[in-house]
Amino acid sequence: MPEMHFHLRWPDGDDMRCYSPSLIVREYLEVGRTYLLPELLERSRTMLNIGSERVRAKFGYACSAAMDQLQEIETRATEYGAHEEVTVTGFELPEGF
Repeated sequence: MPEMHFHLRWPDGDDMRCYSPSLIVREYLEVGRTYLLPELLERSRTMLNIGSERVRAKFGYACSAAMDQLQEIETRATEYGAHEEVTVTGFELPEGF
């Protein structure tokens, strides 16, 4: 199962490298696009849960790393208001993708 990383730039300018166990991120986030925090959280919850379930389907257990990543994003989001924006600054895809 190909995993990938995606990069977020928070309202304070801090960059975060995030993990996904699946390429599903490409269907939910767009590099260079800025999302209001509630939308980013909704998209992150959806895509990381899908990625975790893909791991479950293949290996018989959910992806704890995806759930840990979601928790990290949600915790970081509590530092900002709902009107704040987060930008997707990049994807790190596996070779051949």
